[in-house]
Amino acid sequence: MGTTDNISELDPVYQGAGLRIGIVMSRFNRDICEGLLSACELELARLGVAKDDVLLVDVPGALEHPLALQKMAQSEKFDALVAIGAVVRGDTYHFEIVSNESARGILDVQLETGVPIANAILTVDTEEQGHVRMAEKGRDAARVAIEMANLLKRL
Repeated sequence: MGTTDNISELDPVYQGAGLRIGIVMSRFNRDICEGLLSACELELARLGVAKDDVLLVDVPGALEHPLALQKMAQSEKFDALVAIGAVVRGDTYHFEIVSNESARGILDVQLETGVPIANAILTVDTEEQGHVRMAEKGRDAARVAIEMANLLKRL
């Protein structure tokens, strides 16, 4: 714990041993999603999360994430959750609806249940952008899940 001008500060903790992580992954834009998942799983393992402490479920697309995440959060079996998906802009307004509503739904689930959710649903203009971003975003999602699970245990 650090201090700044007599204010205590909790430093981030990235130790995943003993944490239970649930992952919900979209089947839409599967190649990008699998890249996100691979990077996330490798980072979770690097941070000490046991393979047996990770459960992966898949859903059709980004709009189905909130319901699956809500059910997982309500089960009280997970310390943190990760949403993995990719929404690629097309020629219609559908991109905005899917991007905005999935993000809102995920945030609502976090606030309603108190279970942290790392949102790794990429919203990109092209598939190429998704491929460029998937490794870092997958690793980041793992770190966010671990950091937030540890933070909530300490508060």
